[in-house]
Amino acid sequence: MNVLRQLLLSALACVAALYLWAAFVPSAWDVLGRFGVTDLPGLQAPAETAAPERGRGGFGGGRAARVLVAEVADGKIDDRVEAIGDGRALRSVTLRAEVSGRIVALPFESGGYVEAGDVILRLDEEVEAIELERARLSLEEAREEAERLARLGTSGTVTQVRQRAARLALRTAELALREAEYDLSRRVVRAPLSGWLGVLDLSVGDRLSGQEVIGTVTDRSAILIDFRVPERLIGRVETGMPVTVRALGFPDESLAGAVRAIDSVVDRASRTLRVQARVDNREDRLRAGMAFAVTMEFPGEALPSVDPLAVQWSSEGSFVWAVRDGKAVRVPVTIRQRNADAVIVEGDLAPGEAVVTEGVQMLRPGADVTIAEPRGAAAAQAAGPGPAKL
Repeated sequence: MNVLRQLLLSALACVAALYLWAAFVPSAWDVLGRFGVTDLPGLQAPAETAAPERGRGGFGGGRAARVLVAEVADGKIDDRVEAIGDGRALRSVTLRAEVSGRIVALPFESGGYVEAGDVILRLDEEVEAIELERARLSLEEAREEAERLARLGTSGTVTQVRQRAARLALRTAELALREAEYDLSRRVVRAPLSGWLGVLDLSVGDRLSGQEVIGTVTDRSAILIDFRVPERLIGRVETGMPVTVRALGFPDESLAGAVRAIDSVVDRASRTLRVQARVDNREDRLRAGMAFAVTMEFPGEALPSVDPLAVQWSSEGSFVWAVRDGKAVRVPVTIRQRNADAVIVEGDLAPGEAVVTEGVQMLRPGADVTIAEPRGAAAAQAAGPGPAKL
């Protein structure tokens, strides 16, 4: 008795589930129609399934399957390379003292901007100034002696040897003057280029030794970024190619740059090629030594692009259902790239061809297919054009 009751309750539960399925799932009538069930007591089939079309599709010769389709579009694979690079200034010079001496002047403070030729540091120069004045006096004396002997030489009272010695003494005095001027110029350190002065750990009165580092002058009007790309990109990277740069210190800001130089040698250890990009720094927010994320994009391969709902899976791999001459054709595809609104695949598909996005559960190879309009579009078409808006 208990077994009979359980069987009866199970049968009632199945019937109730069947009615609920048919009442709330419109596509249920398509499945029921394949088994010859076109009406249920108390329920009426939807209009689009009430008069089924006969054909060879479906499970054993039922009506044609009604499906929604989307067109195959042209797609391109995004081929991009991302790398981390180190930034450095467009130009940077380390200042060193050529001679030893005591600092008597520091016109600029640390971090100031200097123009090319500005005096950065001045050493005591009294000894060199004295030597320069002595050289000038020696030159003046040698010039007067050479001129006097030249006048006397016309009368024949001065030998050619003495005149030649006077000219040699004049030339020696000129060289001595140039040397004294050079020695005096080395007591002053000037900016070799326009840029920003680094930190100066010096003060007036400090004594410098020869070749001691004074500081740096940096031209950071542009930042050069060194990064590496795989060797497979040799021949595709060109000077002038655009790059997108993000400073790791400012991850939300993207900067536009361009490839400035490409190395001619591939690193054997990493099999990468060194590339240098240039980014404008007019706002002076970037600094040498910062780390940057560099992105390069290349034209990708053209492949078919389909709606994500069209891609199906089986034990043999991914495939789509294409509609060709009113028949369902199973087309194997290989997924090459997934995007938010499309999937780029490799397969026997042509742009503009229809692939099934809804109703795939009713398809078999060679089944007859009827393309149905989306319910929203059909309802809008039945309602007709709305009132004109002013």
